[in-house]
Amino acid sequence: MSTKVLVADAELVRTGGADRKVVDVAVGVLIQNDGAFLLTSRPEGKPYAGYWECPGGKLETGETVEQALERELHEELGIAVSQIELWREELVDYPHALVRLHFCKVLQWSGDLQMLEGQRFAWQQLPVTVAPVLPGTIPVLEWLAQERQFIGATHAIH
Repeated sequence: MSTKVLVADAELVRTGGADRKVVDVAVGVLIQNDGAFLLTSRPEGKPYAGYWECPGGKLETGETVEQALERELHEELGIAVSQIELWREELVDYPHALVRLHFCKVLQWSGDLQMLEGQRFAWQQLPVTVAPVLPGTIPVLEWLAQERQFIGATHAIH
């Protein structure tokens, strides 16, 4: 796990003071067979409304990351996930909350995507064509790019 903190909008005042509690959030990086990954827009009424992110949500008391992600993806997108791979964590200091993002790759799911919270969705390749991208999602794009460069390099060796 990274010990550094990604600070979003550093010039803005933080709410909650110095003793802010960390909010744990499960995030799904849904990846299709062709490598396209899903980004959804944040719904109106939420911080950073209209920004693009990977879907997910807060862990409820007693939930594991996987359980929270299964619940959130069903509530937000109407899908049932069948394969979740814990991937990476990132601590992000947003003005409204200190958030520990638990990123998971989701490689298998069933059901058709339904935007149950009024959000939009876009299957993306790198570089992404939607904007603006939520600050906490930018590391995901970097990690995917690094993985794809590594895979390309290993194929070139053989």
